[in-house]
Amino acid sequence: MISSTATHHPLAGNSKNGAKAPTAVELATARLKSAGLRITQPRLAILGALSRREQPTTIEQIHEDVGAGNCDLVTVYRCMAAFEEIGLVRRAFFHNGTALYEINLGQPTRYHVVCKATNRVEELDPAVSEELRRAIETVQEGLRARGFAEVGHIVEFFGVSPQSARLAPVAAVPAVR
Repeated sequence: MISSTATHHPLAGNSKNGAKAPTAVELATARLKSAGLRITQPRLAILGALSRREQPTTIEQIHEDVGAGNCDLVTVYRCMAAFEEIGLVRRAFFHNGTALYEINLGQPTRYHVVCKATNRVEELDPAVSEELRRAIETVQEGLRARGFAEVGHIVEFFGVSPQSARLAPVAAVPAVR
C-alpha cells in the first residue's frame, strides 16, 4: 500500500515549500471564528464578494455580487453590521448618504476621493495616505490621552476630477454692456 501525506484540501497549503499564503476569505474566516461568530454560506459569499472588490462598495453592490438567490439583502445588512462590530470591515466614507465598505484584514486604512460629477472613486497617493495616517494617529493618541475610548474616524474627500471638469459644459457668462 502506498501512503501519501499530500492533501488537496483547499486550506492545506499545497505550495512547493509547504506554506501557502492564506486567502483574504481564509483570513476573514479566522477573524470570524476568533470573534465567536459562526461560519455560514452567506457570510462566506459576502466575504468573497468583498475580497474581490478593489474599492469601497455599497451593501447593495455586495448583494448584487453575491446574488439574490444565494442571500437576501437583509442578511447582507446584518452580516455587514456584525463584521463592522468586530473590525472585519470598515466604512470607508459616505457618499450621497450611502455607506461604502471595504474589508479590513489589518492593512493600513486606504483613503479615497470621489468625483462629484461621476461618482468615480480614486485611491489617494500612497505617500499622501501615509502622511494622513500619521496625522490622524496623532489626533487619536491625543484623544485617548484625554480619556476618550473606542476612538475612530471617517475621512471623506470629494471633488470634481480634472477629466470631469474638462468635459463639463462651460456656463454661459452674460455679456457685459
